[in-house]
Amino acid sequence: MRPIIDPQLVNQLRIDKDLREDAGGGGVPKWVWAGVGVLAIALAGAGGWWWMSHRPVPVKTVMATASSAGRAGSAVLQATGYVTAKRQATVATQITGTLTQVLIEEGDVVKPGQVMARLDDTALRATLNAAQAQTEVTAANVNQLQAQLAQVEADAKRTAELAAQGVVSKQVAEQSRTSVTTLKAQLESARKQAEASKAQLAQAKVNFDFTVVRAPFGGVITAKAAQVGEIISPLSAGGGFTRTGVGTIVDMDSLEVEVDVNESYIAQVQPGMPVESVLQAYPDWRIPSHVIAVIPTADRGKATVKVRVGLDQKDARIVPNMGVRVAFLQKQDKAGAKPDAPQLPAGVLLAPSSVVERDGKKVVYTIVDGRAAQREIVTAAQPIDAKTVVTQGLKAGDTVIDNPPETLRDGMAVVVESGR
Repeated sequence: MRPIIDPQLVNQLRIDKDLREDAGGGGVPKWVWAGVGVLAIALAGAGGWWWMSHRPVPVKTVMATASSAGRAGSAVLQATGYVTAKRQATVATQITGTLTQVLIEEGDVVKPGQVMARLDDTALRATLNAAQAQTEVTAANVNQLQAQLAQVEADAKRTAELAAQGVVSKQVAEQSRTSVTTLKAQLESARKQAEASKAQLAQAKVNFDFTVVRAPFGGVITAKAAQVGEIISPLSAGGGFTRTGVGTIVDMDSLEVEVDVNESYIAQVQPGMPVESVLQAYPDWRIPSHVIAVIPTADRGKATVKVRVGLDQKDARIVPNMGVRVAFLQKQDKAGAKPDAPQLPAGVLLAPSSVVERDGKKVVYTIVDGRAAQREIVTAAQPIDAKTVVTQGLKAGDTVIDNPPETLRDGMAVVVESGR
């Protein structure tokens, strides 16, 4: 017998078409997939924005140069020379010995009295100990004779009293006085020996201190001349196996410029005359300077006179033996200047393309630790040589970003493509 199937029950088992389409292929609603897509797009955009904001911005740089406006007039003479150190020394030892320690390297900054090297002190230490022991022996000998003299003087006094009473003979009294005189002479000799021992001890201490090489003044080590194990001596020895110096110290605060001026033009140079110095390594950096002195002697071979020029601006970029071109400037005669003569502004010169406005202020961007550093500046109304004159906010030698993009802000990472 076949079972009877109710058509109404069969219709109830069918899945609604709309519900089947909403379920999708895997049973997940379509609105969920749409949300996932929107979220992925948002995350990709945020990641791209973060990457773009943290990527170093390529930039170019320029250097601010010094302006001589307001300080001196036009150049009346030019010459070339070199940076020299007025105070420098090659430090050597005062005794001959073997180096056991060398505590310096090129470029190290040392202070006055700082230990630079040590010599083998074995022999000198033994001499010092012997001198110390000899000093103690002579001091003990003096103390012993002083005690004996006190006893002999007391005996001589009692003997003299007994001799006056006739108890002992005068000969015994005279012998007691002689003993006192003899001991006084021995004591004086012992004291002289003690003084000689102290002098020998002092000499031994001085010689022992010579095993430590110290910096005579503060400065920078520019040359290391010896190594551990080498023999060093204050006097040059034959064969080239003995060093005569440990290292060379240069006092960077004593740097100045020496130039040779043709003797035909030396009359135009006077002490105190303003000068502009330009290092060959930094041709855009004009260093304000002045004439220290004109050396009163001439070089017959070159027909020149040496002139010392002092640098008014100290900087770590200035090092000894750098080539320098100097321009001797004519002093401005303020008393003879016309009242209506235009006065050029004083400051540092900068390419106009480096100055931008941010929030209504003139600013430039320098680079600090690989990031742009915004710096507010004040400029003069009148340019010099088509360059902007910055009166506040910059100094000569500062490096700034040229043509900073509109999107550049303080603290953004930058990378220098090339400098000018």
